[in-house]
Amino acid sequence: MGKIIAIANQKGGVGKTTTTVNLGASLAALEKKVLIVDADPQANASSGLNVDVSKIENSIYECLIGGVDVKKAVLKVDLDGLGGYLYLLPSHIDLVGAEIEMLKLQNREMFLKNVLAPVKDDFDYILIDCSPSLGLITVNCLTAADSVIIPVQAEYYALEGISKLLNTIKIIKGRLNTALEIEGFLITMYDSRLRLANQVAEEVRQHFRELVFNVMIQRNIKLSESPSYGVPVLLYDAGSKGSQNYIQLAQELLEKNNGK
Repeated sequence: MGKIIAIANQKGGVGKTTTTVNLGASLAALEKKVLIVDADPQANASSGLNVDVSKIENSIYECLIGGVDVKKAVLKVDLDGLGGYLYLLPSHIDLVGAEIEMLKLQNREMFLKNVLAPVKDDFDYILIDCSPSLGLITVNCLTAADSVIIPVQAEYYALEGISKLLNTIKIIKGRLNTALEIEGFLITMYDSRLRLANQVAEEVRQHFRELVFNVMIQRNIKLSESPSYGVPVLLYDAGSKGSQNYIQLAQELLEKNNGK
C-alpha cells in the first residue's frame, strides 16, 4: 500500500512545490513509483513537470467537484531519465472556486481522500503539493494524508505560523484523520555562510528535535532555474547541490520508512 505525504505550510515561498517536484523525481530515480498531486490552483507543480494545464481534459478539480475517476486524470510524466516511475494529478486555476462549491456539501473534508483511494495501492508514494493556506483544500490534503512534511525556510520569521499549522494538524488528527503523523520538518533555502541561517536551523532542531530531517536543502541557483525548463533539478543538473540534497532527502525518507 502506498504512503500519502502532504507537503504543507500555509506560508508562501518556503519551498513546498520545489520539494514536492524534486523529492518526487528523486524517489522515481530510486525506482519508486510516485504520484504527485498538485493541489494548488497556481499549478506550479504541473508546469514544473512540463504539463500545459490549459490543454488537459481532467484535473484534480474535475475529480473533486465533477466526480471524474482519478485514473482518467492521472498523467504519466514523460521525462527521459525517470524510467516511467513518475505520475501527476494536475491542477487547474478552476481549483480556486472548488472550496466555495464544496462548502455546501456533506463530508466535504473527505473528498480528496475518496478521490485518491482507488489509486493508493498503485504507487509507493503519493506526494501532495498543498496551497499556501489553511483552507478547505488543504484540510482535504491533510485528511487524505498518512503524514506531512513541513518545509521551513532558514530565514527571518521561519517559525512564524508554524504553531497555527501544528494546531490545524492536531485538530485534523483529533477529528478527521487519527493516523496523521508529522513525517518531518525540512529546512530549506539554507546558506551555511549566513549566521542567521545557522541560527534558524539550530532553533528548528532545538524545537522539533528528531522530527527534523538531517539533510537541509541549500540555496541553489539550479533549483530556481529548473522549473522554467519544465524539469526537476535532477534532470536539469544532476551534479548540482540542489539535486544532491533532494536525492539525500529521498534516501532519508526511505530509511525512515524501512526502505519501502
